[in-house]
Amino acid sequence: MSIAIQKTLSLLLLIAIGFFLKSKLNKEEHKKGLKIIILNIALPAIIFVALLKIQIQPDLLFLPILALVFNLLMLVVGKYVLPLYGIDNDTPTMRTLLMLLPSLAPGLSCFPFLVEYLGDEALAWGALADIGNKVFVLVLTYLLAMQWYYRANKSVNHSGNQKVKGLLLSMLNEPINMVMIVAIVLLSFGFTLDSLPLFLSDAVLQMKAMMTPLILIFIGVAAVLKWDQLKMIVALLAFRSGITFIISGLLVTFLPLPNEAAILLAVVFPQSACSFWPFAHMSAVSAMEKKEGNGGETFDLTLGLNILAVSLPFSTLVILGVFSSGNYFMNPYHIFLGGVTLMVLAAVPVVVQLVKKSNMSYELSEEEPAE
Repeated sequence: MSIAIQKTLSLLLLIAIGFFLKSKLNKEEHKKGLKIIILNIALPAIIFVALLKIQIQPDLLFLPILALVFNLLMLVVGKYVLPLYGIDNDTPTMRTLLMLLPSLAPGLSCFPFLVEYLGDEALAWGALADIGNKVFVLVLTYLLAMQWYYRANKSVNHSGNQKVKGLLLSMLNEPINMVMIVAIVLLSFGFTLDSLPLFLSDAVLQMKAMMTPLILIFIGVAAVLKWDQLKMIVALLAFRSGITFIISGLLVTFLPLPNEAAILLAVVFPQSACSFWPFAHMSAVSAMEKKEGNGGETFDLTLGLNILAVSLPFSTLVILGVFSSGNYFMNPYHIFLGGVTLMVLAAVPVVVQLVKKSNMSYELSEEEPAE
């Protein structure tokens, strides 16, 4: 048995342990506590270690820009493709999907596998790319949500400048971003992990060690396996994954990526699960609508929750599949093939729906009495 498959099995075992702990951690407070430890302690520690182990080069600063371009491209693609799935424009369903599908949550779905399969350098690259994604999920999706809210509730007076400033400050105050700023400042003065005091480096390394087990157990606890009720969501996530593979294939084909780790990073980072932040903005808008009592409904929060619930295990399986395949996804042709396959599978519900509609119209035309 290959080392990659054995590593994948060990990670899947941790997810299975989390799944069997569902009955013990069935309260929302339990899941929230796990997520707080992951996002505020383990993940910042692992990113801090990764950044202090490598030398940040100026040419890596294009990574956040590349991630932001990906978010915006997915937003445009979603706007024109989602109607093919029978989703009407300017509806709560469409707005909810456009908020969530272009967003990324690499901290919960991608980073633990990066460090396990590719090492600290690839993780540091992913952390830098996530800065661009954070700009999208924290700032741009908020602006988009507020624009849609005021369009749907024209009687409401608005001034969102203070809220935008607050979001920018919260972005700077987020533990992950604070750690990245501290690490980059230390690197600029020539500090590395080995040059830190032993008690400090040991504490950070021990916090780092919690990351992978906690996040995989959390995936198992949070997984929702009601696929029969969520067929359309799975189809949309398959479409999202397929178009993402195609974009990654273009990057691998036309960008001079330095090594195999960079190629795999370009493939798996955009496959991250949907981010929670757009849902937080949608929840805030929903609270404003309830407070105003004007009956507006900008977003579908139930749909948003279902997408988040399914997106995490879906992305985890895709990323594990990429890493378990050895060198298969090093070839751009194979990346394109994976994308086309997923998009074809995602199109099945659309085809079935069209066939049903055509059959119904045919039956109705036959039932019409002859004149």
